Amino acid sequence: MKRFCPLIAVATLLVAFPLAAAEFRSSWHTMNDRIWTGARHWANPMEDWLIKDGRLECTSTKADRNIHVLTHQLGKQAGDMSTQVRVGKIVDGRGTVGFRIGIQDEIDDYRARLIRGRGINAGITSGGQLFIGPDQSKVNVEFDAAGLELRLKAAPGDKGYVLTLSAHDAESGKQLAVVVRTVDAAAMVGNIALFHEGAPAAPKTRKPKKGAKKGAKGDANPSAKPGKPGRFWFNDWRISGSKVVEKSNQTFGPILYAMHTLSNSRGKDGHVMKLTAQMPPVGAKDSMTVLLQTQQEGKWTQVGEATIHPDARTATFRIPNWNATKDMPYRVLYHTTSRDGKPVESEFKGTIRKDPIDRPLVVAGFTGNKDEGFPNVEINRNIAIHNPDVLFFSGDQIYENVGGYGIIRTPADRSILNYLRKVWLWGFSFRDVMRDRVTIVLPDDHDVYQGNIWGEGGIDPGGMAGHNAGGYAQPVKMVNAVHLTQCSHHPDFYDTTPIARGITTFYGDMVYGRVSFAIIGDRMFKSGPRGKVNTWSGRPDHMRDPKYDVSKLDKPGLELLGKRQEKFLREWAKDWRGADAKCVLSATIFCNLANYHGGGQTFIFADLDSNGWPQSGRNRALREMRTGLAFHYAGDQHLASITHNGLDTWNDGGYAFCVPSIAAGYPRAWRPDKEGRPVQNRPPTATEPKGLPNTGEYKDGFGNKVSVYAVGNPAAKNRKGRILTLHDKASGYGIVRFNQAKQTITMECWRFLFDASNSKPGDQFPGWPKTIHVRDNDGRAAVGYLPTIKVQGISDPVVQVIRESDGEVVYTLRIKGESYKPKVYAAGHYTIKVGDQDADRMKTIKNVKSLGLTANKTLTVNFN
Repeated sequence: MKRFCPLIAVATLLVAFPLAAAEFRSSWHTMNDRIWTGARHWANPMEDWLIKDGRLECTSTKADRNIHVLTHQLGKQAGDMSTQVRVGKIVDGRGTVGFRIGIQDEIDDYRARLIRGRGINAGITSGGQLFIGPDQSKVNVEFDAAGLELRLKAAPGDKGYVLTLSAHDAESGKQLAVVVRTVDAAAMVGNIALFHEGAPAAPKTRKPKKGAKKGAKGDANPSAKPGKPGRFWFNDWRISGSKVVEKSNQTFGPILYAMHTLSNSRGKDGHVMKLTAQMPPVGAKDSMTVLLQTQQEGKWTQVGEATIHPDARTATFRIPNWNATKDMPYRVLYHTTSRDGKPVESEFKGTIRKDPIDRPLVVAGFTGNKDEGFPNVEINRNIAIHNPDVLFFSGDQIYENVGGYGIIRTPADRSILNYLRKVWLWGFSFRDVMRDRVTIVLPDDHDVYQGNIWGEGGIDPGGMAGHNAGGYAQPVKMVNAVHLTQCSHHPDFYDTTPIARGITTFYGDMVYGRVSFAIIGDRMFKSGPRGKVNTWSGRPDHMRDPKYDVSKLDKPGLELLGKRQEKFLREWAKDWRGADAKCVLSATIFCNLANYHGGGQTFIFADLDSNGWPQSGRNRALREMRTGLAFHYAGDQHLASITHNGLDTWNDGGYAFCVPSIAAGYPRAWRPDKEGRPVQNRPPTATEPKGLPNTGEYKDGFGNKVSVYAVGNPAAKNRKGRILTLHDKASGYGIVRFNQAKQTITMECWRFLFDASNSKPGDQFPGWPKTIHVRDNDGRAAVGYLPTIKVQGISDPVVQVIRESDGEVVYTLRIKGESYKPKVYAAGHYTIKVGDQDADRMKTIKNVKSLGLTANKTLTVNFN
């Protein structure tokens, strides 16, 4: 077993504040061959770079590949800067390479500059001509086998900063050519990178296409004549000077981030802690082992060892019988050996908090993470202030265009690398709030590179061209890697049997803070609009004709959750061990609320991608949830809402809270009042006695009965600037507070821009906060009651009511106190089970006849 030297790790973490005039030197010469370029770098795109034979190589001949240093930037203070690198040709051909400095973005954060920043290019063409932006040298130099050394210096001058770029013989250091340019002092702040242009650049400044992004860009490069594109290598990159600021804690990897859950298993394993460390693509000669330690009585003790998964690059630990009565510091350790045989050791620290069974549980909800707001500074700051116990990411942790550079669908290995780079941005954003909090993550359609997904049990749709028929378009290997990166730390799954083609499942439950959560995959088994049963011929996600008979779309045999998950919900709803409330976590809500889509707010009557369809599957799911009085927490719709679901009539189901997007790119709205859509019973609020606009009892586009209590529509017009635009598009997040003692559930919905330390009216969307009781999640009107149950010898027992005519469980709940009057919804005879499920002390009373609404009778159940 490998041992860990804490002194080495501590030394790497001591400096967490800026240091001026610190020198940077690359360490690629010490690294084993691999794709990942090291903890001090970000490569655009990651999959196009590698370490080979002790030097950095770009494997792509495409334009604008670049690699940033994370720990060193140009500061706002006056000073000088010097940087140098060795560069040589791998494939002879046209192209340019060199430095990019002063990389800036409207979001003033070194991470934001990685994907959208722009800076000044200073480099050399494959023909040997030096340039700084449009200024070029008059002397061409030749690359030899040892390459060249490029040196760039910056010094304050009378009219700004004077930049001097020179080329030198790699062996003797002799200067071969030089070019000088003066730039504005304001341009000399920001990130520093190397760039690689395998193809000839345009002769004038490139204007990016609308919405396009390819990482940090520089100004125009001089273009040689078109020809075969070349490839280049780099080594021995150095940066120094009083203009340079070092922040040595700004690293990313090799333990990129970690997620964990803690769940009361209600069995022999006690509380089970599961943790997944996300690792990068390490090399064949690097270690594949990751260690987990906890701090007990002031000493670090190893509690787990895991192997890095070859596809997902995850290392997952499962620790049973966890001591959940106290906070437990942990650290993830990774030890490997460098190219020259020296030990390389790193750690990632966090805390597993104790199970908060003695106070309200706070769950923050997120969805839809476009990268316009990366690294999500505002949300992370406010989340840290709200300090939730659980983070719930309901899907679309990435979109296909996140991070730029397009998507790679095949082959599977390349597609996985492409996905990992994108999901790393999400992890980079949220790793500091995730490290100390239970985190639940649900992969949705964009996470597996599908704009919509109807899983149809995992069948092969024949690629994206056929995905409307149902199934997963991406290679199975890639889909399973996504599931591992997002769900492998979840509590043990209910049924691990793979679906078609070996695609893995991820549904199951978690009991934490005396709340029982059902975690479901609500796209996995859903029928396809053009599948075996349904044959809808139009565009399934944009139905625009409100006169269409939507009942034609609900046919026998269509599935929403599928029989396997319906069975899981049925069993879960009956199990109240360790819980005072129940909550279903899914990607999206079970109705079709959003009816205006996109920047132009196009009217959409119905959307088969929403889980308002198929209606019969939706109703089956809601009935199973209702038997456990389950609250529903979800996202996906790009539109915040509180709804009360109806099945046979309005409000006879449970409540659902759909959170807004973290960073909304595609705004949606619910504006039925604009259409004159029929509405009844608009609920009054404290500020609006006549009720808020667009609230009340409606039928959605599929005819589902839904009561809308609150909706977070986007602004009519967006302001300029990415952050203001995200706010105006109704971005934000949700908070749910479960008060177990009172069995109440309070929903909050916070806008993108606000200060959680000094919140004020208007910081939440209209209609929030709203508080309901657990029992409100069964809204059926009673037609009668069973005798009032008085329990002796047990406090807060579980009560289950079973209809004897067909053996169906009507509902199961935990009551507070010792007395409860069970309501029923049909006259007849019932079986009542009551007692302590945790201790398996339940009593059964059969043949209990229902009473009228005003009858009053008592049934005593004694456990003494």
